[in-house]
Parts: sequence; structure tokens; C-alpha cells
Amino acid sequence: MKFKITPIDGGVCAIDGIYADGVNAGFKKEGFDLGFIRSDREMDVVYTFTTNKFQAAPIKYVLQKNITKTNFILANSKNANALTAEKGIKDIEEILQFLAEKIEIKNPIMSSTGVIGVRLDKEKIKAGIEKFDFFERNSDKFAKSIMTTDSFKKEIAFEVEGEFGKFKIAGVAKGAGMINPAMATMLCFIVTDADILREEMDFLLKENLEESFNAISVDGDTSTNDSVFLMSTKTAGYEKEAFKEALKKVMLRLALDIVKDGEGANKLVAFVVKGAKNKKEAKIAAKNLTNSLLVKTAIFGEDPNWGRIASTIGASGIECDEKKLKISFENVTVYDKGEIFFDEKTEKKAHEIMKKDEFKIYIDLGIGNGEFTAYGCDLSYDYVKINAEYRT
Repeated sequence: MKFKITPIDGGVCAIDGIYADGVNAGFKKEGFDLGFIRSDREMDVVYTFTTNKFQAAPIKYVLQKNITKTNFILANSKNANALTAEKGIKDIEEILQFLAEKIEIKNPIMSSTGVIGVRLDKEKIKAGIEKFDFFERNSDKFAKSIMTTDSFKKEIAFEVEGEFGKFKIAGVAKGAGMINPAMATMLCFIVTDADILREEMDFLLKENLEESFNAISVDGDTSTNDSVFLMSTKTAGYEKEAFKEALKKVMLRLALDIVKDGEGANKLVAFVVKGAKNKKEAKIAAKNLTNSLLVKTAIFGEDPNWGRIASTIGASGIECDEKKLKISFENVTVYDKGEIFFDEKTEKKAHEIMKKDEFKIYIDLGIGNGEFTAYGCDLSYDYVKINAEYRT
């Protein structure tokens, strides 16, 4: 099946019948901190959440209600509503009841991000709801309303055309720190008009998760609020392979934007692990490399210290052999099956590669056919400063 995927403007509001807005409810000194995505019809919704044992109240609420259809997402930044016990869920119920007095909502979902261990300021949120224009179609405002330490908004949209007709798919995400999705602090909302069965949405979301949001790390910490939602108005065409490819593009692009925006980060690095015993061991090696503080600081210093890479792999617990190992900075090989190629000339070439904003490090274990690519960033002085001052 031939199909064409074309980038379009508008974010989630590129989808017909989707409305979005963002306002300042007083959680941030300036800018947007409360927003919504609304559909003029009920949407099928599927989701995947953090594996952190202390899931935040918004996640517990969705799971308790077993929500499968919705027409409204309410999201706030600066407060995670996590570790707030049953009171946190009661706060959500009160807020959504107030919202229902303003606009017709069906199985609404609330999503939160920010500081852990603080109850929501319900009065501020209610006052913010009063400011909403429920017929606004501004994905930009919503994308900015869910930002915390993010330095830029993250949204993308595509139109997909083929013999089946056409459909659109768009996503908005936030995330910059506390990123190690074991399912990032991250939230992601994806909307489509493709006429896809809910069961297939769920399958394709989880299938694409492993090599997008589950393949990134900024700091190795998994948040209490990580959530990815996929919703469909089911008003347009559909073809499985076209949808799978478009969803993959949306999820990977948003995931890479999160790594690029890693708190204080300057570089996006892909760790391409090949030749592992199996895919599981390739993933372990790749993820360990994204999380290693020694590797991350070497990247910040643009130092091709390949010994740190080898040491991290050896400590990961996977099957490996220094006589079969190969390490390359893009096309510059520094170690190959026991032979060291790290003279002054080679080090200079590797250093030049590491000066780029984006580059790849290849590791071939020479054991089997397992492959996995994980994405990480450097660790800078600014990361410490941002997180040391997070609550102030």
C-alpha cells in the first residue's frame, strides 16, 4: 500500500473538531499553566502510564474509572498531584464537576505535571477554567500550558494520504527532566481522525512505545505522572500500515524533542547497539549508556573517552567479550576486537564528531543479532542548577 505522509501546521487542532486553549491560572508568574483539548464528539482513548509504583492521582483516577471514551482533557503544570492519596482524587472530581457546569463533558480526563507532594489549588484551577475559550483552536497555547522546565514547546502534525483516502494525526508533549520512561517527567497527547478500532489503537501505541518514549533518557529518573494518550474522532479514512508509520513518526519526533530539551542539555546522542545476544540485552546496554553519568559528562566535555562506554557495557550484566567488541563515533572506529585505534589523529576526528549538536555512537557486541537504539543527552552544569532550584 502506497501512502504519503506530509507535515502540516496546527498541532492537535489540525484535526477537525478539536479545540484547545491555554490560560494563566496563577501557577506560573507569566505564561500559560492550565489548558485543555476538547473534541466536539466522543473519542476512543487508549493510554499507557508510568511504571513508578507511586502513580499520581490523575493516573489513578483514569484507571479507577476505566475510561475508554472521552471528549475532554484538562491539564495543569507546576503541580503533579502525586502522593496526595484519596484527597488528590477527590480534588480531581471536584474540579471536573465544576468544569461540567461550564461545558458538556463526557468522561473527562485530568492530567498534571510539576512538584510532587502538594495538593492542587482547586480555586486557582476553577478561576482558570473561567478564563477558557472552549471554542478556541490554539494548539500552541495548550502546548505551552503543560511546560514546566521545558525550554520549547513540542508539537507535530501530519496528513496521510493513500488509496484509503486520508487521515490526520497530531501530537503535543512536554518533558525535559526526570526522564527515563519505563513504560519521561513527560506527558503526551496524540489525536487522530483515523477510523481505527480502539483495540488496534492500543496495540499500535504499545508497539511504537518501546522505540520512542521508552528509548529515551535524560537523567535516569522515572516520574510519577508519565502518560501517553492516543485519541481518535474516527471521522476519516484508515489503513493499518500508513497509520502505524505515521504514529511512529509522531511518537519518535516528540520523544527526540524531549531529549533535545533535556534540562541544561546541549547534545542529542543516539547509542546504536548491534550484535547483542538478543534485543533485550541490546536495550539494556543502550539504556545503560544513556543513563551513565560518566558517559553523559564525557559527552558534555566533547571527550571521546571510549573506555567509559566499554566499562558501562561491561557493568550492565549482558553477555559481552572485549575480543568481539567494536566502538565507533559515527564513522570513526576507536576500538575493534581487541585492537585500539585511538591515536592523536583518531581522537581529534572523534572529538570533531562530538562537537556536533547531534551524533551517533555505534557499539557492535559481535555476539548475536540483537539490536536497539536508545537516545540520550549530555549532563551539564545547568542540569544541577535547574533541579537545585526546582521548587524556588
